[in-house]
Amino acid sequence: MAPRLAGTAGTAGPADPVDPTDPGVRRAVLGVLLPGFTGTQPPLWVLDAARDGLAGVVLFAHNTPDVATAAGLTTRLHEASPGLLVAVDEEGGDVSRLEAGSGSSLPGAAALGLVDDERLTHEAGAALGRLLAAVGVDLDLAPVLDVDVPGNPVIGVRAFGDVPERVARHGLAFARGLHRGGAGTCAKHFPGHGGTTTDSHLELPVVTASLDALRRRDLLPFVEAFAPDADGRAGVDALMTAHVVVPDLGPGPASLEPATVRLVRDLGFHGPVITDALDMGAVSDGAHVGEAAVRAVEAGADLLCLGTTAGRDDEGLFRDAVGALTDAVAAGRIDVQRLQDSAARTAAAVATIRARRRRAGAETGPEAAGAALRELGEVGRRAAAVAVRPLGGRLEPLAAAPEVVDLRLRLDHAAGRRSEHVQHAVARRWPDAVVHPPLDDERFAGLLAAWLEETPGPRRPLVVVTREPVPGTPEGDRLTALLASRGEVHVVHTGTPAAHHLVDHVLRSRPGVGVVLACGTGRANAEAAVDLLARGTGGPAQSPPTPG
Repeated sequence: MAPRLAGTAGTAGPADPVDPTDPGVRRAVLGVLLPGFTGTQPPLWVLDAARDGLAGVVLFAHNTPDVATAAGLTTRLHEASPGLLVAVDEEGGDVSRLEAGSGSSLPGAAALGLVDDERLTHEAGAALGRLLAAVGVDLDLAPVLDVDVPGNPVIGVRAFGDVPERVARHGLAFARGLHRGGAGTCAKHFPGHGGTTTDSHLELPVVTASLDALRRRDLLPFVEAFAPDADGRAGVDALMTAHVVVPDLGPGPASLEPATVRLVRDLGFHGPVITDALDMGAVSDGAHVGEAAVRAVEAGADLLCLGTTAGRDDEGLFRDAVGALTDAVAAGRIDVQRLQDSAARTAAAVATIRARRRRAGAETGPEAAGAALRELGEVGRRAAAVAVRPLGGRLEPLAAAPEVVDLRLRLDHAAGRRSEHVQHAVARRWPDAVVHPPLDDERFAGLLAAWLEETPGPRRPLVVVTREPVPGTPEGDRLTALLASRGEVHVVHTGTPAAHHLVDHVLRSRPGVGVVLACGTGRANAEAAVDLLARGTGGPAQSPPTPG
């Protein structure tokens, strides 16, 4: 019989003492954990935990250097524990784990929202779902249902837009596509991360809006996703909570506040609630996640995402969470039955996802994954071709192989890097292009000085990569300096399509400047943007000779 503590439904009177060394306690604790691990082979501690009842694992880019390796990895994990939930953060666009090395084949949410064709969004989701199923991933930690607000440092192009109704339509279309392809879905980041000005990877953001305001804006896409589909089930399989403070829900992070999960259940969603990564700066120091794990369970979370293990002791992070949860059970803070209820909720979701995969006829393995990846590439190219566009409607083709300067200064923590797919696409199109490495202030000043000293004559056109070129910011100031120093300039804007500041800052000051809205910095976006630079708004793509 499973151990029980006071407060378990159907019990009364003093609780029986709980032995923390009881295997049932370990199984109950493991049943709420989603650790990461290092490498392309599951370490022994993961395999042992899987056999003892581990809920699942989250794969990161270092686990999945290619889809064939990823398929082999998930096979070994499922051999150890057939019911193990394998999850991955595969949004498409800027955030990709299965294609982290090459860049995503999909242009991402902002691009799909800009096109505003729900059939295309559904098709993109279905193609991605087929890849995930072929690789053996059960749950995609997508779609992003945040409603973006200009200046948000972590959501931006990961959102389908800044209008709640559009985010709801495309988020649901993408989720239904993932289901059609045979994958599970997890909506995020409840109750909304789009209106923050702080990155929760680094510190704790505060959402100043009231709960009534959140209901009108941020919660609308989630409510739509919770509504029963044709089969009577919610439109998504799981929900991820955000590390943001919403004062109307409590003083702590929403992911650790009981009112958050109560709100989720009141809105009609009864699937697993997953925390965002507990190693994020908003809730822990990154090395010790134990207390955050306990508080998350106390708040009603079903699954605890421990976070990435890159550069960390993966087993140590896991054991810290296990130890803290076990101690909390022994101390009476957490009820074993409560943990078992969460495990049952997760098991039901896994069963639903696996049945969906069988209905989709999805095959798993390296060959199936390769075929699905090629199909995803075809869908992604078509989507990017209609999403990536010139700002202002007209763009002259580059007159020569360009020089490329990247003005983006802030690391994208969600994507795990500052992607250079635009630079790579330029180098493939024009092998003799000059691509500058990321420049600190001193090197940037040196580049401007070197240009001033150049002998007058033909110059390469300049391609500038931007994300947040707001006037008065370091990126905006750098753009101003570049526009004053060069003649032919083309801007590839990788930030959100709602680029009003870019219109004011670039087009009004330099009417001849060409601007391409790339809607992100993934590979599909970058290739479409560079193709547009090469051909302009009319005629076939060209690869002009280098001047001189």
